[in-house]
This record gives sequence, structure tokens and C-alpha cells, in this order.
Amino acid sequence: MATGYRMTLRPCAAALALAVTLAGVVPLTGCSTGTTAVDPPTTTPPTTTPPTTTPPTPPAAPSLLVSGKVLAGTQPISGASVQVYAAGTTGNGSAATALLASPVTTDASGAFTITSGLNCASTSSMLYLIARGGQVGSAPANAGIALATAMGACSQLSTSTTAQFTVNEVTTVATVWALSQFFGSGGSIGATATNAKGLANAFATAANLADPAAGKSPGTGFPSTGKSPAPKVNALARLLNTCVSYTAAPGSANPCDKLFQNVTVTGSPSPSNTLDAALSLARNAGNNVAGLYTQSTASTAFSPALSSVPSDWTISINFTGGGMNGPTGVGVDGQGNIWVASYFGGVASQFTPTGSPVFAPGITGSGLYHSYGLAIDSQNNVWIPNEDSPSSVNKTLGSVTVLNSAGQAISGADGFTAGGIYNPVAIAIDTNGTAWVVDFGNAHVTLLSSTGAPLSGTSGYTAPTLAFSASVAIDANHNGWIGNQNDEVVTRISADGAQTSGISCCNGAQGIAVDQHGYVWVSNFYGDSISLLSSTGSIISAGYSASSVLKPQGIAIDGAGVVWVASVRNVTGAASATLTQMAGSASASPGQILSPAGGWLADAGMLVPYGVAVDASGNLWITNFGSNILTEVVGLASPVRAPLNGPPQAP
Repeated sequence: MATGYRMTLRPCAAALALAVTLAGVVPLTGCSTGTTAVDPPTTTPPTTTPPTTTPPTPPAAPSLLVSGKVLAGTQPISGASVQVYAAGTTGNGSAATALLASPVTTDASGAFTITSGLNCASTSSMLYLIARGGQVGSAPANAGIALATAMGACSQLSTSTTAQFTVNEVTTVATVWALSQFFGSGGSIGATATNAKGLANAFATAANLADPAAGKSPGTGFPSTGKSPAPKVNALARLLNTCVSYTAAPGSANPCDKLFQNVTVTGSPSPSNTLDAALSLARNAGNNVAGLYTQSTASTAFSPALSSVPSDWTISINFTGGGMNGPTGVGVDGQGNIWVASYFGGVASQFTPTGSPVFAPGITGSGLYHSYGLAIDSQNNVWIPNEDSPSSVNKTLGSVTVLNSAGQAISGADGFTAGGIYNPVAIAIDTNGTAWVVDFGNAHVTLLSSTGAPLSGTSGYTAPTLAFSASVAIDANHNGWIGNQNDEVVTRISADGAQTSGISCCNGAQGIAVDQHGYVWVSNFYGDSISLLSSTGSIISAGYSASSVLKPQGIAIDGAGVVWVASVRNVTGAASATLTQMAGSASASPGQILSPAGGWLADAGMLVPYGVAVDASGNLWITNFGSNILTEVVGLASPVRAPLNGPPQAP
């Protein structure tokens, strides 16, 4: 048997496995009194002037009832100005709407109550609180205080029961990190009207990180199958607390000044309040890590917290469950659910946008066998290629299983096998709904319709440069770009199979992605680098390299064109796996490394990361083949329209 990384992965995988979902007004019709009609007498109606009437004033929209406390750790912040906002709907960071004619002020206990004037324009409006200024105890008023809490959808609040919220440093961290891609200037949060789901899911992520009622991490709905992010959330909250609780002791340095200085990015203005400082750090999570950690240790306001310097200030969560067993392919559907294929156990897994497994044991049967890839079509159907199959199915040569959004198979009992399916390992969905399937076993490519009918003949397309094909991406012109693992070539094939070309550019093209401008990015597993090709196949770079790019595999492009690469480091997992961020093709310096020298997530415990996907909230989702873990990186990327069909687009 021909060998390559994909084939030689199996013994390692086996070893690891051993060790390791306005009421309408109904007109009344057909009503009758049941009496006999009598013709009325003929009369001439008197001439009268109709009385002048004033139409009744429509009742005012019922006001939501909200109360809460603004705290610095456990200390009340009195005199803070509290405003409630509805997130904007005209773009990321678009102007939010203040719902109170005048902000309310906290009392000596830090309490505030809103009993009138809080009316939403829509039940789906996403609401949040910002508290500004105020003073802690007898300390002078602190203009540097700005704290936030993500409240959630207007429909979640009540006109009869007062909703209780806490606004403190923990809720601020949760709000900022989860919604960092939706923040604009002055504390505005907004999204495009076409990305209401992504915004709502980001608010849910904030509630996952911290309970907006109690102000503690994690949230009450945090999955039992997730590893709590509380230590890092609390460390960041302690950092903010050093400024918020500043008492201006004589001769002491102002920790607010130190915080603002240490989170300032060269060329950008220094923040002047804790909300802007938190946002700067969330977006530049590699800044002054050690110094900021040291400052955070001056506060003990929240526990548990980190006991050592983190590798960076990203917030990530590791999820288990859902039947994952050697997780490989990953994708996001239109509701923000995460779908995962596994190589072992013949299982597919579905997770909610906040990481809870939908099916505890996973989904089995229907042809699921040994799976590497996964793609989701515009109808939220999940396509999973099975590299092999039982002897009774396609002579052991594999199949493609398709599940609907409820996890039910729509590809028959054994999956689709027509069109020359031969050890399929990778798949991508075109904008027209065509599924491109890479057949590793015979170096062919099979195109299937949405119903599984072959569109590429009885045996699929072939080309002289196809060999040990392992990855596929589709451009805006419906061309397929195929990564060949063992011959240093990427092959471009037209949708009708008539035109093929090979580009000698790469070294073990284990992952491939096409960006918004038609450029093709290739992760070179054997070359420890990332290649860049133009839309015509010209080589822009034979390989961008960095110390964090070692055995790169999973690759994804976000809504802003930024490139994200997961590196295995080494197959045994002896060294930590990381995530590398690179400047996109439209930047002044394509391929520039934007992550720290060692990559992001060096302390996240990733082990043999395989697939990377970006959701409509800006979260990255990474499968860890070596540990049966799904890693969520909160709010680090620019949102992407889901599901991903063709090149990525901003939602």
C-alpha cells in the first residue's frame, strides 16, 4: 500500500487511543344572533354632524424591569452612571441605541433600579449594560471605571419580574472577550442585520464565561463536559480590579495608568478606562503578558485565578463528549452549531454554539466509519467522507454520509457510493451546492449533487498531477484546488473536469483554503511552512515559515481574510501544539506572522490539532485528534458566514 502521513497516522492514532431548537389576530367570521331579520321602516335619516373624536393613544410599550449592582470585586461602586443599550444592526461595531433617556446612578451599596423607560424596538434586540465612573468606598471618584455586562435578548427579560444583574470586572471580561469582534468606539456593540445569529451566539458565549446575574465565572449553563475558563477570566478580572478599586493612597503609583500603558498598542491611542483597556488586550492578547500578570496578582478579588504567567491572554475552552474519538473534520452550520467527524468509532458529533454536546454518545451508523473530513451545505446538511467501509459496502472503498441538521441520515443506510468513491478523505461544498470529494485511494476527485448523484462520470475526474490527494478547497469560479500530499503539487480542476493544471509549490499539502480574493493558502505538513498561490496558480510564496509553524495541518480564513493555522508540532504530541495567525493576501505584508513567536494557545493543552473552523461570532473551533477534545478560542477571529460554501465571506 502506498504510504503518506494520512496512512501512517493510523498506528499513532491507535496508540493514542490506547494511551489516551406576536400572536396573530384571528378575524371572527360566520357570527349570527339566530333571530329572523325584519325589514326596517323606510325613514329619512336626520342630517347630523359626526362628533369630533380623538383617536385613542396607543398604549406605551411595556417597560422591562431591571435592577442590579455595580461592584469592584465585592465592594460597591457608588455614584456610577448606568446605561442600557440595544446593540446596533448596521455593521460590526455600529452605533448602539441607549434605552434610558437618562442614565441611572448607583446608590451607596452600588445598587441601581430601572422601572420605566426601558423599551426594546424588537424582542430580538441584544441588550447590555455599561457602568461608568463612580467611587469605591471613601476613595475619590474614578473616571477610569467602565464596566459592562451582556444582558441577552430583550425577549429573555420580563415586564413583571425584575431581572437582576451584576456589573463587575468578571462580567466585563466575559463581555469583551466574547463580543470583541462586535465592539466599536465608545462601548458600542453592533453587528450586521444579516448576522443576528452570530451576535446572539456571542452573547450566549459571554453568559458561558460568566453568570451575568451573579458576576462569577463560569456561567450557570456552562457544560459539564467543558473545562472551566474561570482561572484566566478571574486573572483578567483581577487585573481590571487593580484600577477599578484604586484608592489613591498617598505616594502610591496609579495602577490605572500602568494598566492603560501596558495594553496600549504602538500607533494606537492609550485607553482611558477599563472597558477600552480590556478590549485592547482582547484584541492584542500577546501584549506584555508577564507584566500584566504581575499586576493582576496585586488583587485577590476573584478566585480561582492563574498561579503562573499564561502564554497569552486568549480565552479558550476545551470540550469533551459527544462521542468524539479521534476528532478530525470540523464545520459550523447556519445556527452556529459545531459538527465534528471522528476517525475512530464511526461517529459524528454535534455541539451547541456554547459547546454542549447535542447527542451524548454521538451519531453512529448510516455508513459512518473512518472519517477525516467534514463539510456543511447551505441547507445545513453535514457531509462526511468515510475513508473505508465494511466489505458489503462499496467493496470496502468507503462512502459519503450525509446527515440533516437533526442528525438523521439522508444518504441511505450506507452513505453515497456512486461516482467512483475510492477511499474519500476530504470534502468541500461549492456555492452551487456541489460536493467535491477527494479520493485518496486512486487519486481521483468525485463531484456529487445535493442528492448524491455523480456529476463527474462513473469514476470521477483525474489529472496527471493528482497523487495521494488529501485536501480540497473551492474558489469563486467553481474550480477545485486539490492538495497532494506526497508530490509537492497542488492541482486545479475546473468544475467540468476539462481543465486541469498542476503547480509545483508545496511540500505535503495537508490543508488548503481559498480566501475572499481568490488566493490559495496551503499548509505544508512536511515543509513546516504555508504557501501562497494567486488565483491563476502563480506562486506568491513557496512557504512562509515561523517557529510556531511545525507540521501545519488545519487551515482556515476568517471574515477579514486573516489566516489561521493549527500546527501539530509532532505526531507524538511531545511538544505543545499551537495556533498561528498570519496576515492575509490583501494586507501590506501577506504571510506576516501576527501571533506570538510560539503561536497562540501554547498553554491550552492542544494535542495533535487537525481541523480549524471559524464561526459567525468570531470564535475558532479546533479538533484535537490526540485527546478527543474540541477547543474553542473565544472571539479571536473575524466572523465568517456559516456554513462555509466556497471562499469565506463576512456575514
